[in-house]
Amino acid sequence: MKLKLGLPKGSLQEASLQLFHRAGFEITVNPRSYFPHIDDEEIECMLIRAQEMARYVEDSILDAGLTGRDWILENQADVVEVADLVYAKQTMGKVRWVLAVPEKAPFHRVQDLEGKTIATELVKVTERYLAQNGVKAKVEFSWGATEVKPPVLADAIVEVTETGSSLRANGLRVIETVLESNTKFIANHSAWKDDWKRHKIETVLLLLDGALQAAGKVGLMLNVRREDLERVLGVLPALKRPTISSLSEPDWVAVNTVIDERTVREIIPRLKAANAQGIVEYPLNKIVM
Repeated sequence: MKLKLGLPKGSLQEASLQLFHRAGFEITVNPRSYFPHIDDEEIECMLIRAQEMARYVEDSILDAGLTGRDWILENQADVVEVADLVYAKQTMGKVRWVLAVPEKAPFHRVQDLEGKTIATELVKVTERYLAQNGVKAKVEFSWGATEVKPPVLADAIVEVTETGSSLRANGLRVIETVLESNTKFIANHSAWKDDWKRHKIETVLLLLDGALQAAGKVGLMLNVRREDLERVLGVLPALKRPTISSLSEPDWVAVNTVIDERTVREIIPRLKAANAQGIVEYPLNKIVM
């Protein structure tokens, strides 16, 4: 049995490969092939653009795949949305498709674009958004470099953004958010009804989710006298509650916990001041809740 799994080619590719690596899967990509090697004999991978992924999963060419909520809606694909995997090209968060116009343009809301031209790759979603707001405008498909089209080739654009830096660099300002999107793990209905494939999908997803949960977090181990334990616990912002274990010395305990990596440099000096000893910071690959 093989699970035919689609991996997103393009902007999400590197972030997805890194996520699979942290989850325990080694994927090797040959730049001349669309069929990466994965060190799991039960999975067969294929690189597919996220824009097309939902359609190929719906048609059972692939059993499952990773794509964005935006492209599921754009293709109006009938697939099983198994889980949200909230990561993007640059950040561990969602992205936005925004309606943007030139800085000096006299447009401040979607209704101001009545009769105008809007360039975007997300044509159908944009058309539905305009219809919901009672606006009639021309929506043109953009093959790329959408940010440079206003004001000569279009009056406005609908473009995806994580930080907004590219829009600002091209002299554009956002007037409305059309859609929020994030990566999703999807499957076709036939694969989801198949006991073996569903179990395999859920196993892969468990590991991927564990890798996402561990992103930006580290583990801390330390020793402390029982009489100082409450002071140390008062310093630690734990994932749930720290694990406390007895040591061979009856007056001492070991504390093990998980914290956000960005807080470590502030917390370790405070732990030391609370009389913690033998403080060890270690990286995490997965946290399975």
